[in-house]
Amino acid sequence: MRTASTTTTTASAVATASAATVASLLTAASSRAARRRDRRVYLRSHPVLFALLCGTRRRPVVRLGRTVLVHGTDAYREALTRVPLDRTAPGTTGGAAAELTDGGLLFDQEGGEHRSARRELAADLAGGALDRIRPRWQAVLAERVPDLAAGSLELVDLARELAGVTAAALTGSDAGPRTLARAAAEAAAAAAGDHLPGPRLPGRRAAAGTAATAAAAELTALLPDPLHAMLTVAAVNTTVAALPRAAAWCADAGLWPAVDAATAPRLAAELLRLTAPSPLLPRVAAADAIVAGCPVRAGDRLVLVARHAAQAHRTAPATTASATQAVFGAGPHACPGAGLARAQLTDLLLALAPHRPVVARARVDRRSALPGYAELTVRAGAGRCG
Repeated sequence: MRTASTTTTTASAVATASAATVASLLTAASSRAARRRDRRVYLRSHPVLFALLCGTRRRPVVRLGRTVLVHGTDAYREALTRVPLDRTAPGTTGGAAAELTDGGLLFDQEGGEHRSARRELAADLAGGALDRIRPRWQAVLAERVPDLAAGSLELVDLARELAGVTAAALTGSDAGPRTLARAAAEAAAAAAGDHLPGPRLPGRRAAAGTAATAAAAELTALLPDPLHAMLTVAAVNTTVAALPRAAAWCADAGLWPAVDAATAPRLAAELLRLTAPSPLLPRVAAADAIVAGCPVRAGDRLVLVARHAAQAHRTAPATTASATQAVFGAGPHACPGAGLARAQLTDLLLALAPHRPVVARARVDRRSALPGYAELTVRAGAGRCG
């Protein structure tokens, strides 16, 4: 059992730690309970897939027929920066984007058009958009988090509201935050079957296609521009997956006393690495290449395991900056929303910390596109401030 003195010592150390020491504390003995709970999220949401990935992770690259599993940090970066990718192939993010709209999305553009769109989105998120959007999600936190003082707080519902507010601000949608978030979650869940490796029955594939079409129509009806559908899907699903899992980790590891304005940004960045909310990236090679010595042929399916490339499965801190970045992609395929994700988690940690929340109820979501909770209820813990 973790004693009060152990928790206090951990908190004091984190408060004065460097980024490297924060990473070490998050993967130390006090985080074993947090790691066990978070691992159950993966195993219960997609058990067959993650059993396969765990069984092959000791090798940086593994070929299974025409599917290539990429686990190693260097191999992962090499696949994203040196292998030509078919951005509209079925079973990829770009393929899903093409199904959601008539094309022209960031995820299925090519060449200069793609690079230009990424630069514009990254500049918007890193500059004016973040300054404009942040007060909106902070207002939600200011309204909702005080509920902890009187009882409990359902963090998945809170994450949906935060995600919906953010997506609405990014796209100009006037839909209600939860309505927009739920539509984006349904669209992602309906399309997830095409992203995951493994055989699919013809009848099930047809039913999934019908469901995906209906979910896409519901989502695009809420947006002023259908081209914003994939941006909404990405923003909502990563947020709803990441925020509750990060909060549960802090609760189980007894890290709340350590969270303050100085440590929260470092903790947020490291928690995103450890939880890896988007654990794999499905891609298809557009030309022959070599990844970590393994030949890749045009048309091969690449399953880029961000969780393993980020070294999130290990008990030791990440060894390189590439591992820390892996949860957000690499090179020209890096996620332009990384700064926004870190800022939002930072604000959530700062809002929750005074209440020292503990997990009262947790239920894994078995339908979601990304590993996450269907329900995560927390209550104020002993020694809360105020």
